[in-house]
Amino acid sequence: MSVAGDKKTSLHCLYYWASKTPDKVYLTQPYPDGRIEDITWKQAADQVSRMAAHLKSLGLPERSNIGILGKNSAHWIMTDLAIWAAGFVSVPLYPTLNGDTAAYILEHSEAKLLFLGKMDGTADGWNDIKGHLPAELPIISLPMSPRQDTPKWTEIVASTEAGQPHMPEPDDLATIVYTSGSTGRPKGVMHSFRNMVSAAEGLQQLFPVSDDERMLSYLPLAHVAERAAVETLSLYYGFHLYFANSLDTFQEDLQRARPTLFFSVPRLWMKFYLGVTAKLPLKKQRILFKIPFLNKVVKKKVLNQLGLDHCRAALTGAAPLAPEIIAWYRNLGLELLEVYGMSENFGYSHANRPGKAKVGTVGQANPGVVHRIGEGDEVQVKSPGQMLGYYKNEEKTKEDLTEDGFLKTGDMGEIDAQGYLRITGRVKDLFKTSKGKYVVPVPLENRFNHPKVEVVCVAGANQPQPCVLVLLSDDARAELERGGDRSALEQELAAEVDAINAEAEAHEKLAFAVVVKDAWTMENAMLTPTMKIKRNVIESHYTENMANWYSQKKKVVWE
Repeated sequence: MSVAGDKKTSLHCLYYWASKTPDKVYLTQPYPDGRIEDITWKQAADQVSRMAAHLKSLGLPERSNIGILGKNSAHWIMTDLAIWAAGFVSVPLYPTLNGDTAAYILEHSEAKLLFLGKMDGTADGWNDIKGHLPAELPIISLPMSPRQDTPKWTEIVASTEAGQPHMPEPDDLATIVYTSGSTGRPKGVMHSFRNMVSAAEGLQQLFPVSDDERMLSYLPLAHVAERAAVETLSLYYGFHLYFANSLDTFQEDLQRARPTLFFSVPRLWMKFYLGVTAKLPLKKQRILFKIPFLNKVVKKKVLNQLGLDHCRAALTGAAPLAPEIIAWYRNLGLELLEVYGMSENFGYSHANRPGKAKVGTVGQANPGVVHRIGEGDEVQVKSPGQMLGYYKNEEKTKEDLTEDGFLKTGDMGEIDAQGYLRITGRVKDLFKTSKGKYVVPVPLENRFNHPKVEVVCVAGANQPQPCVLVLLSDDARAELERGGDRSALEQELAAEVDAINAEAEAHEKLAFAVVVKDAWTMENAMLTPTMKIKRNVIESHYTENMANWYSQKKKVVWE
């Protein structure tokens, strides 16, 4: 796949737009005090050049790895660019990491300096991480950093002259992305500038993207999905990027951005859906949607309140989303498109095309991507975004690639006659019942769809039958705490179990559903930073209760 000379890397893109549209706003950053900062392309390029000049002056070894730790912000993006403009390699760290894992990544990557960004210790891992940072590691603080005793971005930029930036070649190493990892130590996935830009170039062939788009950045930039769908796309196409201030202001941030392109993960699409149905129950929706003159008005109002009324392409990825939920959004007029990718191919693998989506699949192979089904129904992919390998782990690199260069994804799937890929589960998620039968949990989880349930996890290894752990939505939990009707909900959940069992094979039938007490979050390590369930952690947490739950012989158990 070729790369245009003026946009051959993300850094080239920055200076291209700074030259072409210098006064157009690139980044809009809200602050906790209510202030909103707009940064133009010219201002972004100037700050990046000044910080790069400062980094070069520090005398760090050539091609040093530099860490970035913090929630998404305008300065996170500019930091990434400044690291490249100084000739270095960026190493993002998830802000929700625990201290031990953060220390491991900094040590393993041999980071020579750390940029510390937006962290506050409330919805991130700062309180644990701060005690694990190496004392000798130099730190530069970005705006909203919790540290005030380090050199600051604003002061450095104000006192440093912009020098000539280092302009990388497409095949140079750009970044090392440590996988969020649902098991074991995270692996450092190495990506070149060419890998990153390939995602933007390929998208151009799927649907038109222009410099008039707007996106909101809120999923972790330390993950390739946000890096590809938001950072790289905005740099390549030159459009306006907005940031979220906090979870509490998310709706307000979304209303400010009014995104034309929106990328999210199933957990958040479910939250939006549950939020709407809590205020406007499904039964009432069905009645209103059948009234001709009210139909469009109500649907437009729902999208308007979500802040998605200007959205012409909405993407969902990272985990499966129930077909019923996708159908609900499509009925509102929002074409929700499932996409698929991995850290190892910079998220560039499969996508459903506008007007050609096949619900229940992750779409067809992206331009330049080749796919096939290997041994054990494992999906294998060769992509222009494919990694250079795992950092300092040649053995694992060889293990995860076939001899002819295909990536073993670890996902099970099937490809239909039109080339649409359906993911049927994870190879490592399979578990055996005590009867020796294998259970594939993901399809069962996908079929569990109740308006008061946020997420589920099918478990039951070495038990007679599988069971399902159920996390209720925030609203449903609050309603029960206020004395809501538990017996009615119990009957509904039992009916959901019966409906799933009616279609399941004998060994897959669910013995019962357990309504769990505590929320599954990134902070308690039940979720990855992209909000996928950490199956092994969740199963381990509830293991000691299993025997008791099975002995109760109830259809619905309350923890």
